[in-house]
Amino acid sequence: MFEVIRIPAFKDNYIWLLRQGMQAVVVDPGDARPVLALLNREGWSLSAILITHHHADHQGGIASLKERYPVQVFGPASEPIYGLDRPLRGGETVRIEPFDLSWQVIAVPGHTLGHLAYYGAGRLFCGDTLFGGGCGRLFEGSPEQMADSLARLASLPDDTAVYCAHEYTEANLRFALAVEPGNRQLQRRVDEVAVARAKGLSTIPSTIATEKATNPFLRCTAPEVIAAARHHWPDALDEVAIFATLREWKNHF
Repeated sequence: MFEVIRIPAFKDNYIWLLRQGMQAVVVDPGDARPVLALLNREGWSLSAILITHHHADHQGGIASLKERYPVQVFGPASEPIYGLDRPLRGGETVRIEPFDLSWQVIAVPGHTLGHLAYYGAGRLFCGDTLFGGGCGRLFEGSPEQMADSLARLASLPDDTAVYCAHEYTEANLRFALAVEPGNRQLQRRVDEVAVARAKGLSTIPSTIATEKATNPFLRCTAPEVIAAARHHWPDALDEVAIFATLREWKNHF
């Protein structure tokens, strides 16, 4: 089984490095420098690069990494990904040697139109689609697309570990509590996250079960969430409209 290593980057990004033996795969290397520093220090070799979407803070390090390690880059076929070797659209199963693991590629449009997530061995690498306590902004996709993408991720097993690409959980949960103040599981999570962040600890990975219990964007059928959304926009009559209202509310929270 492989080890997942968190590499902080920029202000609040996480680059994920998967290691098995002396081989590594990196997910969303927006900055090559901390990745190269870790590989050099440990003497590991890079086997592949997985990209979820085209934003610079997720793919900016590809060129420097490929100069040192001429590996394949897996990523969205419909987006401008530097050095893309394995274009993917979702629905594929990819295998990366020498890792004894197959990855399910999931199309999750919304944040960007070609956004992908990678799922395997009980772990989900979802870029900027699903966050701890929140979801990504809709820079390219529609509310319908993002709501469908989140539902697809929520259908994964409850014990799936969720590896998103930013440390946004504490801020996201402040919004979640404004939406659903009566949610006791959410109240406990707010307290736990505050303690973790005060100690300088990460809140990621989360789990699908935790997100379904506390993330308002996965709770658009919960009565308190519906009531809160309709307080802001009375015409939010269906689940997608509830989601869209929450997302717009969060944009200005």
